[in-house]
Amino acid sequence: MGAIKGAIVDGILTAMWVFSVPLLGVFSSIIASYVGVEAMSIAGLFVSINVAALFMLTFSLIGAAFGGASFNPATTITLYIAGLKPDASLLSMALRFPVQAAGGVGGAMAIRGVMPKHYRHVLKGGPSLRVDLHTGAIAEGVLTFLICLTLHFLLLKGPKNVVLKVWLLAVATVGLVMAGGAIIAAFVSKFLFKAAPIKEKKA
Repeated sequence: MGAIKGAIVDGILTAMWVFSVPLLGVFSSIIASYVGVEAMSIAGLFVSINVAALFMLTFSLIGAAFGGASFNPATTITLYIAGLKPDASLLSMALRFPVQAAGGVGGAMAIRGVMPKHYRHVLKGGPSLRVDLHTGAIAEGVLTFLICLTLHFLLLKGPKNVVLKVWLLAVATVGLVMAGGAIIAAFVSKFLFKAAPIKEKKA
């Protein structure tokens, strides 16, 4: 895949991912309510992990169908440095990152326009810090490093079964999001674990 074409499909996939991420929390909450568990319980966490794994597997398959497209800049650079993307180059990286950012903005604007009103609370606020800027930056760096390290390990040393590999990555990602939530009130944790409003039945 050429550098320009690769950047374009990366932008499209990133827009689709950012558009879909808020639905993680919505679907997790709906499923948790359906099976009768609390969204913030261990059982609710298991539901969130499996929904996240399903999303990640779906987008991995879409990315593969697009010729190796990626929706995560950290994943892109990790695979490039590890030599797992032999067709990539520094030029393609330089093109992909801005296009991925633009795709993310487009996806965020799109989901804000179509999200039902009773679920729009998961879109409010955005990323925020519970600590000072420098501590937050260090924490984000450490969490990103750990996610990339986990991805690298699973790709090289993990199970050969793709579904199990993606599920383990989802477990690691959700775990790191929860661990980082004590320091960084990141938007991902809100999307994953914010409960949906429950409509009261009129008497």
